[in-house]
Amino acid sequence: MKKETKISKVMREFKQGKLKSSSGQKVTNPKQGIAIALSEADRMKKSSATKKSKRK
Repeated sequence: MKKETKISKVMREFKQGKLKSSSGQKVTNPKQGIAIALSEADRMKKSSATKKSKRK
């Protein structure tokens, strides 16, 4: 999954009111939603990079 698609998916969850923080509480601040989206996108990028390096 590309970084842009992950961000858009998380922001869609935020707009629908389904996005939750790591503590399990509902996210109401848009800036916090953006931070979570960027964090998850970076996590996806790092995990795909390690998978590629293991294949070699």
